[in-house]
Amino acid sequence: MAYTSLKSAPKAFDQHRRLIVVQVAAVLAIVLLLFSRPFLSEGSNGHELVEMTGFGLVLICFLGRLWSILYVGGRKNNELIVSGPFSMTRNPLYFFSTVGVIGIGLMFGSVLAATALGLASFLVFRFTAGREAEFLTAKFGAAYTAYAERTPRFWPNPLIYRDQDQWVFSTSALKSTFRDGLYFLALFPVIEAVEYLRAAGMLPTLFTVY
Repeated sequence: MAYTSLKSAPKAFDQHRRLIVVQVAAVLAIVLLLFSRPFLSEGSNGHELVEMTGFGLVLICFLGRLWSILYVGGRKNNELIVSGPFSMTRNPLYFFSTVGVIGIGLMFGSVLAATALGLASFLVFRFTAGREAEFLTAKFGAAYTAYAERTPRFWPNPLIYRDQDQWVFSTSALKSTFRDGLYFLALFPVIEAVEYLRAAGMLPTLFTVY
């Protein structure tokens, strides 16, 4: 289900600052990856379990973002989407992205890195979601207010899920999200390559991350 409004709406929230924060966090994560090692020995059962759990979360992120973009692609800020993943949480794209960021930390084998990255992601996306909520309230009025009252801002509630029999989606938005998701998945072989280089003594280890 979607709602449209004939009223003039304020300008949508500029996400440029959010993107800068995310990019800085990504650079810090890469530095962490290259010059540190996880507390659990690489190749141990514990390390492999944590790593595969992380890969599973990244896969959930990839599929969840594709699912979400089927509903909102090409419609964001123009229509109020309240079905599918948007019936469980007002921000499924942000939720699944945070899951993926946590997964990246776990793929490295570090619970601490996963916690730090996940918390940073959550705070950035929660702030962004708050600003977007102000815009959507001004644009859609009572329709958005009613939607917000029954739908969590961030954490999904599967018990309130509802959907439609048919939905038209944007193929261009789906392709773009698919390409973006490949970066998440590509980190797995990159991490494996870094582990190999570190074991071969080709990368220095400056500190240990738990």
